[in-house]
Amino acid sequence: MRRCAAACSILRCGKSKNSVSSAAFSGAECLAGENRERNGCDMKRRVVVTGMGAVTPVGNCMEAFWNGIRRGETGFAPITRFDTAGYKCRLAAEVKDFRPQDYMDNKSARRMELFCQFAVAAAGEAIRDAGLDMEKEDAYRVGCFVGSGVGSLAAMEREYGRLTQKGPSRVSPLFVPMMISNMAAGNVSIAYGLKGKSLNVVTACATGTHSIGEAFRSIQYGEADACVAGGAESAVTPLGIAGFSALTALSESTDPHRCSIPFDKDRSGFVMGEGAGIVVLEELEHARRRGAFIYAEVLGYGCSSDAYHITSPAEDGAGAARAMQNALEDGNVRPEELTYINAHGTGTHHNDLFETRAIKLAFGAHAGKLRINSTKSMIGHLLGAAGAVEFITCVKELQEGFLHRTVGLQETEEEMDLDYCRENYEEKVPYALSNSLGFGGHNASILIGGEIRE
Repeated sequence: MRRCAAACSILRCGKSKNSVSSAAFSGAECLAGENRERNGCDMKRRVVVTGMGAVTPVGNCMEAFWNGIRRGETGFAPITRFDTAGYKCRLAAEVKDFRPQDYMDNKSARRMELFCQFAVAAAGEAIRDAGLDMEKEDAYRVGCFVGSGVGSLAAMEREYGRLTQKGPSRVSPLFVPMMISNMAAGNVSIAYGLKGKSLNVVTACATGTHSIGEAFRSIQYGEADACVAGGAESAVTPLGIAGFSALTALSESTDPHRCSIPFDKDRSGFVMGEGAGIVVLEELEHARRRGAFIYAEVLGYGCSSDAYHITSPAEDGAGAARAMQNALEDGNVRPEELTYINAHGTGTHHNDLFETRAIKLAFGAHAGKLRINSTKSMIGHLLGAAGAVEFITCVKELQEGFLHRTVGLQETEEEMDLDYCRENYEEKVPYALSNSLGFGGHNASILIGGEIRE
């Protein structure tokens, strides 16, 4: 903060200690003045949610998705994308009846892999929901933070098949730009004319939460007035299922009602999901000036790294606990004021146990008073899109005073003695904390408030 103030002072004077001429500072001073006006130089700007869009295993738009969540519907069924003979895992949470032509022209659809199509579809819904008219916005002040944890495994499989069967000359010239994970952000920005800061965050299963969190930061500190942010994924492919199965991360259950059961003593792994969750974030006064409907306020964002193992969370939960604590501190909310957490809750043995330890470490005795649920009990694990869809779930829960149950949860075990929401709660809560824990030890938590604090 002292550095910011000093820099502003130098620019106001038009000279530095090295006696650079004031003319050399004229452009910088003008820009700094604009940034001071936007950012107040000594204070962070407030950020709100004004639009949401979703493509998920239980619905291809916000209304269908949220109605499915409220009803406790699950998206689990036998895999249809390929023949699963010989695979230990036979179930997935696929997106159903998705038609890219409903969201883009045929030429655009042919140049996008499925994860990008999901991203463009969900982003379009979010932008329309926000009423964000790009013709009235400075496009260079609207950012795009849409991540994907994997990119397109389907493109890799397809083009590798061409390479081995027909030779290198038959590999598609569009293979690389269709496969790489940053193309979710690239295609969303192209489709909707977003010319501001554009990033693809890749932190495995924490990608969606980090993407929204980094968009939040950019708006807070004056880099953007609005951002389209979230995650997209489509990894229900032979290599994707075989790879996660080899890690023993996937549930081998053939029962759609008992395959994804976070926090249950009989949990056996996660179920692969797919889809996209996208939100529009805006600086509070920017949203107010254009009369936007405000769903919620993003209050805090916390991160950490376990520095422990390439797939397992830290056994004591210390890393995840620090991310939660950082988010609360960032949002100026005391631990005892929080009453609800949307957990990462994958349904693997290690994740659910170690996340429980993290919650207890972060909240102490107050952990026993928290409502904790897992949206993955209905839609599976959307990898890079998971945190974004769960963020949207939190916003809707805050808005409607409804906390969904962890579907399929019957009985927990020993250390896992918290309230994991065996039933729905019609309960108004002031805040929601959403957790995401990614392979490699990437931890992210984001704090949302249901009402605008004056």
